[in-house]
Amino acid sequence: MLVSAIPPQLLKSDKNPDGLPMAVFDQLRDGTANHRSQFYQDITIPFYGFNRPGAKISQGIRDNWWRQGMMGGIKAQYDCIKVLSETEFFEDLKTIDVPVLVMHGEDDQICPFATSGAKSVKLLKHGTLKSYPGFPHGMPTTHADQINADLLEFIKREAGVAAVAAV
Repeated sequence: MLVSAIPPQLLKSDKNPDGLPMAVFDQLRDGTANHRSQFYQDITIPFYGFNRPGAKISQGIRDNWWRQGMMGGIKAQYDCIKVLSETEFFEDLKTIDVPVLVMHGEDDQICPFATSGAKSVKLLKHGTLKSYPGFPHGMPTTHADQINADLLEFIKREAGVAAVAAV
């Protein structure tokens, strides 16, 4: 399963003309390296869609995200930005030969749906797309009941298909 995932690539390139410009990732690197504590506070707003009209901001969710961010190693987090932005997964996705559920919020401000989830499912041999209008990147937290129910449904369906195929 791919949930709010980065593939096939986030960075704008010849292969990915709809990707995000390098300046976006340079800002992430700057925030991680030079303003780390504030960066992990600020990123929670778009990550969880708390900047959208009618959003109910959860200070507990924001505090927990900040805590997790501050517990991580700064070098690893800085290097992670290169990996999540520049790594190409086009060919990798094409080689996956098992059913894959792609779950993605259509209002994901971190990994835009059109350049990630919508493209990933087209590259998978056995991909199933479940998109969610209005859901943010952090949808497993903000919409856990829906995400968990859909995940369980997919697992049960695929387990049933596998059982029938084995008979």
